This record gives sequence, structure tokens and C-alpha cells, in this order.
Amino acid sequence: MDLGECPKIHDLALRADYELASKTKDYFYDIDATEHLEAFIADCDRRTTAAKQRLAETQEELSAEVTEKANAVHELAEQIGQKLARAEALGEEGMVEESVKLMGEIDELRKKKAVAEQEYRNSMPASSYQQQKLRVCEVCSAYLGIHDNDRRLADHFGGKLHLGFITIREKLSDLKKTVEKRREERGASERERSGGRRHYVGGRELDRRARRHREAGRERDRDRGKERERDRDRERDRRRSRSRSKSKREGSREKSRGRDRERERESRRSRSHRSSSRERRRD
Repeated sequence: MDLGECPKIHDLALRADYELASKTKDYFYDIDATEHLEAFIADCDRRTTAAKQRLAETQEELSAEVTEKANAVHELAEQIGQKLARAEALGEEGMVEESVKLMGEIDELRKKKAVAEQEYRNSMPASSYQQQKLRVCEVCSAYLGIHDNDRRLADHFGGKLHLGFITIREKLSDLKKTVEKRREERGASERERSGGRRHYVGGRELDRRARRHREAGRERDRDRGKERERDRDRERDRRRSRSRSKSKREGSREKSRGRDRERERESRRSRSHRSSSRERRRD
């Protein structure tokens, strides 16, 4: 997913400082992680609910019996897609026997799916069966079609987005087991350290500090950009000034040469005129 730029500061030196400091002090970052992942999953669940509502409004409503048969096809297809993605991953890791075993299970599921599809087809008119019936993935809120082939489903269940949401949900489930106790420990630790006043810097404050850090960096970049632009303008003005001075000097030299040529022509005409006058006097 395109989540944009991370609001945190990513710096190996800061990470090393934190790892060193965390040996002597508990910073309770697992609580921040829990809150962050809860917001992330809540957003995904809202998209899932909205997608289901959209499908309920746009897709032709099915009877309870047909809906049950369609869900059976969907569930078998999802199992095939999940196992196929897992079998391919095991094959890439060199675990051939486990991969072959999963492929055998997939063949059995395909037979069951074929039977379920036939029952679903028989319960609907031929014209309606050709319409794509969608459902929403409960893990990552993506759309899945009842006519999707095994390859398409394997790509979905083995894809980074789906697997990423699985990892997030599993991590959040683990964090929730201890988060209440950890919150109590954090409160007691802060009260003891500050004499009843809380100076804990949580995730939101860290986000604000990170934003200020990035904004200050962008401001510095803008200032440097403006300074470079001013330098370019000054250099351009200097080049233009030098070019104008050179043009003036060349123009002045050209005018001087023109005056010299005119004086030379005038001198020749004068000499020619005097010579002609002497010749007439002799005659």
C-alpha cells in the first residue's frame, strides 16, 4: 500500500542509541506499537465494512440457500489459493516433500470445489450464474470473485499486501495480551520518576517532533535552494554586464575605426584636390 513518507526518523545512529539506552530504561514502545497497529487494522476493517455494504447495494440479492452455496465455493477457493501459495513458498525453500503433500491436499479441495460449483450452478439461472459474484477478503479488504481461478487466488493469498495484514493482525494479537499490564507499569513508572507528574513522550508526540524535524529540514532545503537561485541570478547579471561592457567596447572601437577611415578618405580627397589645382596652374 502507498502509505506515503514515514513520519518517524530513521537513523542508524539513533537506533544504536536507543538499543543502548533501553538496557537501563524501559521506554514502553510496545504500547505505541499497539496503538499504531490498532489504528491500522481499524482502518482496514472500515474499508471491509464499506466494501461489503457496496456489494450489498450493487450485486443482485441471492436467496439464503444460494448464498450459502456461493459461500461454500468461495471458502473452498480460498483454501486452495492459500495452500497453493504455501506450497509454492515451500518449494522455493527446498522443502519438496511438504510442498508435494500440500499439492495432494489441493487436488482433494479442487474436487470438492467442482462439486460445490455444480450445486451452485444448478441453483441459479444460467444468465445469473455468468455474473461475477464478489466477496471481500476479511484479512486485507480486497475483492475476490467466485469465478477467480486458482492462479489468481494464489497470487492474492501469497501477495505482500495480504501476508502483511496477516503479520500485523498476529502481532497485534500478541501485543494485546500484555498491553493493559504494560500500561499500568508505564503509569507507575512515570509517577515514580516524576513525583506524580507525567512527562512521558508517546507516539503522537514523537510523530509531532518528527514532523517538525522534517519541516525544519525542508525549510533549510528551501533556503539553500533560494540562495542557489540568488547566486545564479547574480552570476547571470555579471555575465550580462560583462557582455554589455564588451559590446560597448567593441562598438567604441568600431566607431573609432570608422572615424579613422573617414579621416583617411578625407585626406586622400584633399591631396587629390591639391594635385589637380597645381596641374591646372601649370597649364
